[in-house]
Order: sequence, then C-alpha cells, then structure tokens
Amino acid sequence: MSNSVPNMMEGMLQRIREMIDANTVVGQPITTPDGTTIIPVSKVSIGFGGGGSDFVSRNLNKMENPFGGGAGGGVKVSPVGFLVVTGGTVRMIPVAAAASTTADRLVEMIPDTLDKVSAFIDSHTNKEV
Repeated sequence: MSNSVPNMMEGMLQRIREMIDANTVVGQPITTPDGTTIIPVSKVSIGFGGGGSDFVSRNLNKMENPFGGGAGGGVKVSPVGFLVVTGGTVRMIPVAAAASTTADRLVEMIPDTLDKVSAFIDSHTNKEV
C-alpha cells in the first residue's frame, strides 16, 4: 500500500492541532469590575478515522497502482463550568442540565447553603469577640 493513508492522517491531525489548544479547554480569564475572575472550562472530544486501498492498474506499463482513500474527523467542544475566583477563594460552578427532581435541587443547593451558614456563624462569632 502506498504512503497516502499516513499522509492523510497526519494532515488531519495537524488541522486538529491548529484548532485545539490549551485555551480551548481552559479559556481566557475574564475579570469583572468588582475584581472577580471568571475562567471558562470546557471538555474537548475528538474523533477521526481513515483508510484506503491500492487498486490494480489497467495499464500494464505503469509501475504504480492507483490509490483510493479518505479520512475524516470531528471535534466537539462542550462547556463544563466556570472557575470563579473571588477574594482568594476559588469555586467551580458547573454548567449542567437543570435539576429534574427535588433531590437534585437539594444537592445543588448544598454548597451555597454551607457558604451562607458559615458566613452567618463567622459574623456572629466576630460580634462576640
């Protein structure tokens, strides 16, 4: 078989490398006026394939057989969430489908509820000191 399949695959991989870099997975930071930094995070999925074959030439004088083949690929970028940096704390806020059950909603509320309870306790502890 000729050298064409590896050449096709290398060409496709090179194009994928040009499209995808570290900034595709972890995006450029965005700073809000209040000093909060938001960093988008994504998931990248890549699939590709290719193949080919040499065919028998009808011209007996030719030393090479004709080649037929192809290659294809795809890239999918899906948002995962955002890293939010505020006042020295970092939180991951996921991008997910809306909660469909009461239990899902409760699980989603736990981090915010814990933060509020912690802030409440801290505010009352500071007043007593």
